[in-house]
This record gives sequence, C-alpha cells and structure tokens, in this order.
Amino acid sequence: MLRAVCPVRRSLRHRMSLGPDSDRDRSFTLAQRSFELMRDYCACATPRAYAVWYLYVSGTQPLLNDAVKRLTTQNGTLTSADIDGLHDTYIDGRRLAVEVDRMNSSLIAEVEGIMEMIEVSIRSTAQYGESLQALTHDIANTATSRTRLREIVTTIVANTRDVTANNRTLEARMRESRSEIETLRETLEAARLESLTDALTGLGNRKSFEEALRRTVDASPTSGHGGKPTSLIVLDIDSFKRFNDLYGHLTGDQVLRLVAIVMREHVGQTGATLARFGGEEFGIVLPETGLEDARAIAERVRNGVTGRELVKRSTGESLGKVTVSLGVATQRGDDNAVSLLERADACLFAAKRAGRNRTYDETEVDALRDVA
Repeated sequence: MLRAVCPVRRSLRHRMSLGPDSDRDRSFTLAQRSFELMRDYCACATPRAYAVWYLYVSGTQPLLNDAVKRLTTQNGTLTSADIDGLHDTYIDGRRLAVEVDRMNSSLIAEVEGIMEMIEVSIRSTAQYGESLQALTHDIANTATSRTRLREIVTTIVANTRDVTANNRTLEARMRESRSEIETLRETLEAARLESLTDALTGLGNRKSFEEALRRTVDASPTSGHGGKPTSLIVLDIDSFKRFNDLYGHLTGDQVLRLVAIVMREHVGQTGATLARFGGEEFGIVLPETGLEDARAIAERVRNGVTGRELVKRSTGESLGKVTVSLGVATQRGDDNAVSLLERADACLFAAKRAGRNRTYDETEVDALRDVA
C-alpha cells in the first residue's frame, strides 16, 4: 500500500516571505520524493511518470492523490497505462480546463460589453423619441414663431446627428465583437478537439471513444426496425509490456503510432471513430455496419499491422513484427454501450487465449461456449 505523503499546505504569502532559496530547496525535496515513489511504485520511469508523482507529492491535486492511492492499493504499482490515464485526466485535462475557463471569461466579457453598448443605444434612442415628441408638440402650437421653428429644426438635426453617431459606434463595436467571438469560438472548438484527442497517436482518447460509442449505439436501429446496427472492434497489441521492457518506452510509443497509422489506412468507413482508450488498447466504432463487414475490417487492420516490420529509428535495427488481437461485436436489440463493449472485450480475450494474432467475433465465441 502506498505510504502517506503529507501535502505541502503553505500559503502563497508564507512561501514568498521565505524567498527564492526556500522555493528552490522545496522543489528539490519534492523532486527527490517523487523519484523515490516512482522507483518504488511505478513500472516506468518517463517524464509523464515524473510529472504525475511530482504533482502527487506537491499535494495540489487531491483527486489525483486519491486515484494514485486507489491504483497502488489494488495493484501494488502504476503501469504505463495508469500513468497515461492519470496524466491525461489530471495534468493535460487540467491545462485544457484552465484554457477553456479563460476563453469563457473572455467571451462573457465580450458579451457584457455588447450589452452595455446596446443599453446606451436604447437610452439614446428613447431620449431622441422623447425629444421629437416634445418638439412635435411645439410645432403643433399655432402660435409658434418662425424663430422657434428654426430652433426646433436645428434641435432635431443635432439630435439626429447624435443618434446616428451612437448607432455607428455601436455598429463598429458589434462588428469588432463578432470577429472576436468568432475567434473565441474557433479556439474553444480547437480546445474541445484537443480534449478528445490522444496526444501520442492523434486518434480519439478514452473520452472520445466512450462518447462516440454511447452516441452511436443510442442512434442505431434496434432489431426488427430495419437498417444496420453499430459494430464495435476492440484490439490489443500482443505482448506489449514485454516489448516495452526489451526496447524501451520510446520504441513502444513507435509501436502505438504504427497501429494508429494502420487503423487510419484500413478503416474507410464513413463516420467511424478510431480511438486509443488505454495503454495498448484501441477501439473502432462502426455505425451502420453489420458483423460480417466489421470482421472484414478487423482482419484488414490485423493483417496491416502484421505486414509491417518495425525498425528502431536510432540504430536501424529490425525489431521484427508486431501482432494484435481483436474482438468484434455487433449491437443487439437490448444493447447499450456498456453491454456491447463487454461482448467485444469477451471476443478479444478469447482471441488472446487462442494464441493471439487473430480476430474473434461473437458468433465464434458463442460457438466455443456451445462446444464447451
């Protein structure tokens, strides 16, 4: 079980009063403790792992600390997949959340500025209307002299000029705000896409996968209603941990990118979602795709990965071939996203047990159960 780490809870004012040397000493102390925990509880020593442990020791993210304690209590260590998940959720995710909050604040400030300008314009227009009404009353007075009429006309012209100037100012401000809001919208959309993207492979991440699977299953026709259902492919790189241990995590990252490239090349289905939702686990959500077609896609991906020879970039050394195991399931009438994923996982595990480097679909798994 993970030893308790006392978070540093000094106030900003207190830290500033201690001077830069104290902050430097504190950073070294946190770094040393991070390395100790990474050595004792982590299966990998990567920059991501160090970032996770440093944040843990600093005590600034209680939810991260709870997640680390839970994982180490259950498994005794943090795997590469655990580190990736923690980093994506509590470090990259936090950065994106801060950026989105900043842009939301800018957007709110821009809208508030527009509302203020509109209120000014409304008041100006209301005053103009009241002035016209009063001047109209004066004109209706038959005793109004020529001099007074000239004054009335002059006042109307001046008031009209003021209202026109205010309207032009509002129009220019609205035009500027429209451009600013459009820029903010594009930035927010970019941040949203980044929050759904796995940084290493460029595929969707776990959040993207779960959202796409739920959305696609909910939108798919159920049995007896015509149309084609949703199919799901899950795949796992065979013996990936051993590969990482032999050649290092940088080469392991190369393998992950290779699988992502092959998936893009061989999944031409319109509307398909390709995702890396775990350390070496990938998923393909296929809307309006029957089991037979989905299995054919899975086999193309498997053969595409097996057909590539991996070469170590730094030395040119051949590292042999990488293989993957895949499971394929298709939506049934009573399925939701969870039940469909569970069946696809069962097919993947069956492929692993049968010797790896193969594709199993649910009809094959059902047949194996019948024989058993």
